[in-house]
This record gives sequence, structure tokens and C-alpha cells, in this order.
Amino acid sequence: QVQLVESGGGSVQAGGSLRLSCAASGNILLGNVMGWYRQAPGKQRELVAVKSREGITNTAESVKGRFTISRDNAKNMVYLQMNSLKPEDTAVYYCNLDELRPGMNFWGKGTLVTVSS
Repeated sequence: QVQLVESGGGSVQAGGSLRLSCAASGNILLGNVMGWYRQAPGKQRELVAVKSREGITNTAESVKGRFTISRDNAKNMVYLQMNSLKPEDTAVYYCNLDELRPGMNFWGKGTLVTVSS
């Protein structure tokens, strides 16, 4: 099994910044794609940003220019630097590790980010 533990969530005013971290442990194969999704109240979970082991990034249009994903392959860590936060960024943010194999897509428990206006 793989365990993902997020940290760094919290409450911030609009325009502020937060940095999320996710530590992966357990039976990690390659850590092919790691990244972040979020789910706001009453909405479906959506992709925020993911990054492949080779460095290819996919970022949601709604956060481009404000959020930056990075990862440390040696430490099995992924980070999300969030700047210029908006109230609509309020959500539970989930760390994800996808080994791109059946049954090998893992989720953390989530960390809450609240942005007040």
C-alpha cells in the first residue's frame, strides 16, 4: 500500500499564500504522476495540478499563474505553492499518486484551505 499525508492547509485572506506538502510512503513503484486535486463544498473533485516523474506538468486554467507544483522524486514529496489566493480557491485539497497501472491510484485524506474575502 501507499500512504499520502498532506500538510500546510489553513485559513488565509484573499491575496495571501499557502504552501501544501505531501509525503508519500509505502510500496511506491515509480511515483509516476503526483499532484493535487481539490473539492469545494457541493462540487466535484477537480484537478489542480499534477507533475510526472519526468517533469511534465498539467495545471488547471483557473490556477495558472498563481499556483506552482513541484516535486522531489528522491524524497517522494510533492508541493503546491499557492499565491494570490481567492475565495473560490476554498476547498479540501487532496494529494494524489497515480502509478498509471490498474488499482494503483492513491489519495491522501485531504487538507482544508479556506480563503476569506
